[in-house]
Amino acid sequence: MANSGIQLLGFALSLVGVIALIVGTILPQWKMSAHVGDNIITAVAMYQGLWMSCAFQSTGQLQCKIYDSILQLDGTLQATRALMIVGIIVSIAGLGVATMGMKCTTCGGNNKMWKSRTAMTGGVILLVGALCALVACSWFAHNLIRAFYNPYSPVNTKFEFGAAIFIAWGGSFLDLLGGAMLASSCPRSKKPVPKYPVMSGVSALSPSSSTKEYV
Repeated sequence: MANSGIQLLGFALSLVGVIALIVGTILPQWKMSAHVGDNIITAVAMYQGLWMSCAFQSTGQLQCKIYDSILQLDGTLQATRALMIVGIIVSIAGLGVATMGMKCTTCGGNNKMWKSRTAMTGGVILLVGALCALVACSWFAHNLIRAFYNPYSPVNTKFEFGAAIFIAWGGSFLDLLGGAMLASSCPRSKKPVPKYPVMSGVSALSPSSSTKEYV
């Protein structure tokens, strides 16, 4: 059976990872305006996220606008948003399943085999959710890098990484690590131990043969 300390550590890492995924998904700083070329000094900094775009002025005023229509968004943003939502929902479900299988909980009674398999199932679900979020962040980053180095893109429309994508990346890695720890609670099959030791090479004498008399 897996150590309960490993289960607690894996659950804590996954919980922190899910919180980071939620925070990273909500924040609008997935990409920010890049200060390159003639755009070194500017009075307005642009931020774009999965749900809104913001403009931060040098006076300290922040103005945000939620995207009006989903159909007007490009496919990359729609796919990233969908994968992040799926990853969060699946990870929360994995945390719920893992809670029932942890040794420190009373769910399932004293059936250690059932609890270990439940914790392993929760870990596998967490791995799936973490992979969804990791794919979403990596895909978004790939398209952002490709657009940044595109020579046909205007300088004033280039963007670089924002803080939110790093938060989401960190959350997905923590979720992945915690799910792997919980998935290691897979019970090992033990070989049945005989009740009485078997003596090899020595044949046991039956009671009838021991009482036989020879003349």
